[in-house]
Amino acid sequence: MAARGEALSAYRTLLRATRKTFAGDSLMLTESGSEVRKKFEENRHVSSDGEIRRLLEEAREASQFISTMIVQAKLSSSGGYVVKPAKEHAGATLEVPSEAILKSG
Repeated sequence: MAARGEALSAYRTLLRATRKTFAGDSLMLTESGSEVRKKFEENRHVSSDGEIRRLLEEAREASQFISTMIVQAKLSSSGGYVVKPAKEHAGATLEVPSEAILKSG
């Protein structure tokens, strides 16, 4: 039963990370929420303690990655994109996609 509580906590933490990271981007909010739900549903019936621990660790790592390594670029009024990393992004490397990639999405 403790694993169920940990899984629920990991699920909520991941959803919070996606809501914060993708705030204002309805497509990414919808898609990331769907992906998180899908992954947890796929593993709902896992019963091996070792496998559950591995999956919970993956969920923690994913939440940490989303929170610290992803920054949404915002379209500015001048037509360019602005990236404003927050303090939790300190130390992360910045990889800016090309204009072509941004316009194709």
